[in-house]
Amino acid sequence: MVYYIGSIRIIDQTLKGGQKILRGQTRGGRSRRPVTRISVVVPAYNEAENIPILTEKFADMFQKSRLRGEVIIVDDGSTDATLGKAQEAAGRYRFIRVVNHKVNRGLTAALETGFSIARGKILLLWPADLQYMPEEIPKMVAKIEDGYDVVCGWKQGRYGIKRFASVIYNLLSRMIFKIRVHDLNSVKAFRREVIEDMPHLREGWHRYLVVLAAQKGYKIGEVKVKLYPRKYGKSKFGFWRIPVGISDLFSVKFQMSFLRKPLLFFGAIGFLLAFAGILIGLVAIYFRFFSGVEGWFYRPLLYLVVLLESMGLMLFMLGFLAEAMIYFQDEISALRKENKKIGERMEALGDIQRKMKALQPRRERYNSSKGKPADS
Repeated sequence: MVYYIGSIRIIDQTLKGGQKILRGQTRGGRSRRPVTRISVVVPAYNEAENIPILTEKFADMFQKSRLRGEVIIVDDGSTDATLGKAQEAAGRYRFIRVVNHKVNRGLTAALETGFSIARGKILLLWPADLQYMPEEIPKMVAKIEDGYDVVCGWKQGRYGIKRFASVIYNLLSRMIFKIRVHDLNSVKAFRREVIEDMPHLREGWHRYLVVLAAQKGYKIGEVKVKLYPRKYGKSKFGFWRIPVGISDLFSVKFQMSFLRKPLLFFGAIGFLLAFAGILIGLVAIYFRFFSGVEGWFYRPLLYLVVLLESMGLMLFMLGFLAEAMIYFQDEISALRKENKKIGERMEALGDIQRKMKALQPRRERYNSSKGKPADS
């Protein structure tokens, strides 16, 4: 990043982790092609044998592509040597950062941890099981640069019994959410602003990042990625993930359809109850004045009318209150984003001040050699 303070030009050539990036101008004065900064979040749970191979392949990918960035390995409470292997890789490769959960908190929590500290403009979700190779990353990033906000990987290869569950899940997702991609449960790439626009995710809702992004109007694309059989470690897939995934599917649909518009949900129910109360009231009036039946027959209908009309009115009021809560929630979210931007600007200003302070001794030596006052 290039900063100007007065006539002083400062070119920031390093990330906080020490990795150099290409910015500004070359020594010969020619401008270099800007590079794409990416952050790859790798959740890892008991993947000790895969980590050394995976990090080596990431190093090859960075060397062969024009990409620059970081790989964030999130050790999610592993009980094997995953954390140690990740730390060894971080000592060998400067682009690797390691985060550790003391206990296993699940894939969704691991992703949120990784995304919260990521620095790249493009964020990727990449598993640690070596079923997807980092060599696929450049074409996913290229798809993002073509104008897409989210890019899904479309698995090409055999993956055993999980194929049946994946087909059912993707079929239901396309039917319910009207998203025309083949695979929602594979590797993914996001523009940074997409992740920043996501709500807090409940456990298991990492599967619906694409769905939530589509709801907010982001452009979704896909590329084919090759799927390899797992060689080391054990799959985390289990039978109970199928019913849990399907229940989460309908839960997300409910939230997207009704909880963002609570008056639609509560108001519709309230309207039906009020309408039923009116019909039952008309029936009670008919029995009272036209049928000649005894009072013990129609009087309970009047109590039911009062109950239905009261419940309908309360649901309408509840819908209005929920709409107000959603409004204030959106306002708070907007303020948080503004505060985050201010914090980033303050951090950049702090970096400038530190660089200016580091340049002060050199400036004083230059002024003293020219016979100028130190503060000139």
